[in-house]
Amino acid sequence: MSDKINMVQAINWALDDAMADDPMVLVLGEDVADHTGGGVIGITRGLSTKYGLERVKATPISEQGFVGAAVGAAIMGFKPVAEVMLMNFMTVCSDMVVNHAAKLRFMSGGQTSVPLVIRTMTGPGLGSGGQHSDFLEVWFAHTAGLKVVIPSTPDDAYGLMRSAIDDPDPVIFVENMPCMFTPAEAPVRGSRIPIGKAKVMREGKDVTVIGYGRVIQNFNAHAEKLAAEGHSVEVIDLRSVQPWDVDTVLASVEKTGAAIIVHEAVRKFGPGAEIASTIHEKLHKRLRAPVIRIGAKYAAVPFSNVLETASVPSMDEIGEAVKSLAGVPA
Repeated sequence: MSDKINMVQAINWALDDAMADDPMVLVLGEDVADHTGGGVIGITRGLSTKYGLERVKATPISEQGFVGAAVGAAIMGFKPVAEVMLMNFMTVCSDMVVNHAAKLRFMSGGQTSVPLVIRTMTGPGLGSGGQHSDFLEVWFAHTAGLKVVIPSTPDDAYGLMRSAIDDPDPVIFVENMPCMFTPAEAPVRGSRIPIGKAKVMREGKDVTVIGYGRVIQNFNAHAEKLAAEGHSVEVIDLRSVQPWDVDTVLASVEKTGAAIIVHEAVRKFGPGAEIASTIHEKLHKRLRAPVIRIGAKYAAVPFSNVLETASVPSMDEIGEAVKSLAGVPA
C-alpha cells in the first residue's frame, strides 16, 4: 500500500471505516451510490456495493429534501453523512441546517441531539465560477449549535471526519476542492483528530500566520522562502473554524507579538474578524502592531482564470505582510 494518498481517498476511508464500525452510519446525497457514480468526484465510490443501498442512498436533486431527511434520521438515532455537492448549494437547504439541525438541542432542553455530518466542497482555483466556489463557513460558524471543520491534508480529513461522525451534534465538513487530489501522508486508520484543535505546522518567533484550507498549506511552503530571507514565521492550521483553538493561537501570538489571519472567504465580515478581535482583546498589550487580516476580494468569484487568481490571497501578499510586521520593533 502506498504511504501517500489524496483527500478523496482519505474521506472514503473514513466513511468506510465508520460504516464498518457502526451500522447506524448512513450516507446520502446526489449520485453517492455506485450505480450513479459514487459521488461527483468519487469520494463515496464502493460504499453502496459494500454496505447496500439501504445505507448508501442516492437522492433526487433536492438539497432541502435530503438534508431534511438526514436531520430526521439523526433525531431517530442514525448517524447520517449527507453530501451537498457544492457549498453554494447550502443556501438551498439552509432552513433545514439553521432552523432545525442547529436548534433542536436548544429547543428540546438538551434532550434531542442531531448527530449529522454535512459534507460539502468549495474553493476558487478551478474556474468553477461565482455559483460554485464561495467559502461560506462564517455563515455556519455564526449559527449556534453547528461545528465547522475545514481540513487541508488527507490525514486531517480522515481524523476530522471520524470525529465529526462521532459527534452528537451537527458538523459542517468543508472540502477545499483544489486540495482534494494532492497526495500526502496517509492517515492511521481508526485515528481521530479532535474538533477545535489547531496544528502548529511550523514554529517561528517573528510573526504568527493563522489560516486553514489550501491557503495555509500553500503559505506553509512559502514560509521556507521567508525563512531564507531572515523572517521566522509560525504557521498555524486551525482545521476547525467553529470551535477554533483559542489557546493555541493566543500562545503563539503572545510569543511572536504579531499576527496575520488568512482565508479564502471574503475579508469583510469573514472568520478572521472574530479571531483578530479575540487576539486584540486578550493580547493588546503584547502586540507590536495591529493584527492583519487577508481574505478574498468582496465580490463574486470570477470565472476568468486571471481575475479568479487576483480575487484570492496570494503568497506574495501574505509575504509582504509578514515582512511589514517582522520589521516592527518590540
